[in-house]
Amino acid sequence: MDAKNRAKYEARARIVKAMAHPTRLFIVDELARGERCVCELTEMVGVDMSTISRHLAMLKNAGIVEDRKRGAQVYYSLRVRCVLNFFECVESVMKCNAKDHQKVLA
Repeated sequence: MDAKNRAKYEARARIVKAMAHPTRLFIVDELARGERCVCELTEMVGVDMSTISRHLAMLKNAGIVEDRKRGAQVYYSLRVRCVLNFFECVESVMKCNAKDHQKVLA
């Protein structure tokens, strides 16, 4: 693999790694429904604000979400909605795995 391809795959891995946590998957799912402030996400997840902020920072550094300040609150939204296509793909793999599991049990 040449340096250009390696860089491309490393960039892809950073994005996938940023989503590789149940809380971050939940956050992306919630942001698909609309913009949310950190306080709303903190309440929804049930953890402290610093934990949510770390998750959001990781998603932001990967380019998945963006933020904007409104008064004292910071609001987050999806930067690119196509990330939801990834969820559709994951769900398809899960369904396929379930079918295979059913075949083994039959």
